[in-house]
Amino acid sequence: MAVAPGWYLLLSAAVFCIGLFGVLVRRNALIFLMSIELMINAANINLVAFSLVYGNITGQTFVLFLTALAAAEVAVGVGIILVVNRNFDSIDITDAVTMRW
Repeated sequence: MAVAPGWYLLLSAAVFCIGLFGVLVRRNALIFLMSIELMINAANINLVAFSLVYGNITGQTFVLFLTALAAAEVAVGVGIILVVNRNFDSIDITDAVTMRW
């Protein structure tokens, strides 16, 4: 028994909404990055679901590129978090409101 593509889209919408909630509500920079990762994964689920529906591999190819993009985003984001933690002694994103040395 195969799963209908609509269920994948429902799952993707739920994961995206959880990520959006995390971006809008949380102030911790690590939670912020994890929420962005959830939204990227929701896009990946959509691409794979549409690749399944249309029977081509293009969506899965885009998923590979998005996974590489997410890995690069995490590397840059963790670097920024370390610098903010060193300068402001916290990873609260509302503390870093001024640009100073």
